[in-house]
Amino acid sequence: MRMIRDYQFVDPEDRGATVAIGNFDGVHRGHQSVIELARQAAPDAPLGVMTFEPHPREFFAPDAPPFRLMRAETRAHRLEKLGVERLYELNFNTALSSLSPEDFAKDVIAEGLGLSHVVIGADFCFGKGRAGTAEDLRDFGRQMGFGVTIAPLMAHSDKTVSSTAIRTALTEGRPRDAAAMLGHWHRIDGEVIGGEQRGRELGFPTANMSIEGLHQPAFGVYAVLVDVLDGPYEGSYHGAASLGVRPMFNGEQPNIETFLFDFSGDLYGSTLSVGLVDYLRPEMKFDGLDALIAQMDADCAKARDILAAL
Repeated sequence: MRMIRDYQFVDPEDRGATVAIGNFDGVHRGHQSVIELARQAAPDAPLGVMTFEPHPREFFAPDAPPFRLMRAETRAHRLEKLGVERLYELNFNTALSSLSPEDFAKDVIAEGLGLSHVVIGADFCFGKGRAGTAEDLRDFGRQMGFGVTIAPLMAHSDKTVSSTAIRTALTEGRPRDAAAMLGHWHRIDGEVIGGEQRGRELGFPTANMSIEGLHQPAFGVYAVLVDVLDGPYEGSYHGAASLGVRPMFNGEQPNIETFLFDFSGDLYGSTLSVGLVDYLRPEMKFDGLDALIAQMDADCAKARDILAAL
């Protein structure tokens, strides 16, 4: 997959693509349907996705609480798995955000990237102040020589599939509902970092990862599917993960600590992808380490049963 970050400097081979446009946070089933429509619109053209980095919401409200379902690198990997050949990850800055809807259509889509066809959701807005609508883009396409397909919004259980609905499900400790809308397990990817090694002392050595910048699911313990993406232990594992601030040890910075079942090895520096399957319980503070260890044994037993049934 080729990455293009500047619409003003584009190689000839990266022009002429058919492109799905959006933020694609989570790459959920609605996003996937838009990408599939782009694939069908021009089967002989390169399949592309146009998205923006940083996310416009981060650009306009940098101090707002973290909301992203996935980091840019994770999104790129997911899009590549879907067969995307060109990722137009445009730098969202003051200049781009100031373009009028017409200028965005002309300067970015028609002349800058030279796209042949674009696919957007029915709720798509673009240009300064989000003033442009999906129908506006269709009109500009007729004038400027590119095709436009407007994809209907996708529903799940009488609710529209959206990144917002997925965040709500995760906040409420419903990872399976989130997965039904995503079309895959919600995953937290990152490098294993050093911790305080309390898990090792308790007999449950964990791989610790930061969740900084990401939406925070319900704090607590989860049954998880773990992919070690690189290093000598590359592969897939079952496990249990604690997500939160570790109230037993007066933690403050949220992270995710994952215990891999039937595993022995050093994962420091490796990249893990942790898929949340089931929410087992909230974070708790126990009356001593013996009670904590007993609960961890019970959590792991429950997680093993859940994952064995998948």
